[in-house]
Amino acid sequence: MSLSYFIARRYLFAKKSHNVINIISLISALGILVGSCALVVVMSVYRGFEGIVRGMYDKSAPDIVVSYADGKYFDTNDTSIENIIRHPFTESVSFTVEETVFLNYGREEGVAILKGVDAQFEKSPTVSLDMVEGVFDLYQGEIAHTAVGRKLYSEMGISSRFLTPVEVYFPKTDEEISVVNPLNSLRKEVFFPCGVFSASDGEHDSFLYVPLDRAQSLLGLDSTQAGAMEIKIVPGTPYSKVLNEFSAILGESYIVRDRYMQNETVYRMMKVERIVIYMILLFVIIVICFNVFGSLTMLIIEKRDDIMTLKYLGANDSLIKKIFFSEGYMIIMLGAVVGISLGVALVLVQKYVGVISMPGNFVVDYYPVVLSWSDLLFTFASIAFIGLVMTFFPVRNALSKML
Repeated sequence: MSLSYFIARRYLFAKKSHNVINIISLISALGILVGSCALVVVMSVYRGFEGIVRGMYDKSAPDIVVSYADGKYFDTNDTSIENIIRHPFTESVSFTVEETVFLNYGREEGVAILKGVDAQFEKSPTVSLDMVEGVFDLYQGEIAHTAVGRKLYSEMGISSRFLTPVEVYFPKTDEEISVVNPLNSLRKEVFFPCGVFSASDGEHDSFLYVPLDRAQSLLGLDSTQAGAMEIKIVPGTPYSKVLNEFSAILGESYIVRDRYMQNETVYRMMKVERIVIYMILLFVIIVICFNVFGSLTMLIIEKRDDIMTLKYLGANDSLIKKIFFSEGYMIIMLGAVVGISLGVALVLVQKYVGVISMPGNFVVDYYPVVLSWSDLLFTFASIAFIGLVMTFFPVRNALSKML
């Protein structure tokens, strides 16, 4: 143990002649304790919600989506597309088309997003279709079925319990609009509801899933045209490696996106929110550390006689500065260590016991928390850096006038 640290520890825990210094030091340590504890808890809660949102979107999104960069539809017989299908990273491929269409169901009319999917999609759906009614079966013999989202079910009453078909309309893009008979300017397909689903991400609840060939016919496409290729990659394959290889094969004519890129706005928003909250709480800790600035300055003034005694005993200026620097730093780090430890304890209790419950009907009963070691280390490092700055300036300014 160094001499400067030994004397600083004695100063920290010794009773001061002016009780206000003890009070300010205690307030500073408690403030840093509360601030660091809040940082750990809030960051853990944000990590928990981020994990839930990622799980919902990752569950509903395919591993890789390939779309055409130069237009809306591409030819599935393209050589580069066939190379992707045969690639060792590829486990399965599903071709899809997607378009906004007009619906008629009995006396109800509405707008929905039609998504045509192939047989491979039906075997292993890449979208999380939590069926709440019926089954996901888009063909029964020659009869084409459709699976509808819960939003369409509630707004238009589309249900598999009734035999009423869903009439889907889409404009003929290769013909002029007929003013005399507008219906002649529309293509029409009829589907019978096979079930209702509730998508885990909520965004697909206005979707209408239909067989790919019927969707291509409705949109006026050839049987070899598709709007996207949804790929399931071999488990354990790094996404970065897949993106690089697939992009190299497909070239600039195609856009290759992983799960993060498919929902980039959502993930970026969550990240920005976490950073903003972190900066706000860190600013609070900085304000609290100004108390250490004040208490340390007052302590230096009170210990003027001790400083002169140390100088007569042979202590140099560097040793004296280290003494008061160590005391201020110990106040900050003591509060940080206890606060982070308390925050970790609270997070673990919430994680394994579940003390604070979520209001309303949510996907989880209790506030989700995820303890991240990177958050703990970054919090500790941030407070340590703030402590260095907040103890350096009062020691330098106050002692420079006495030494």
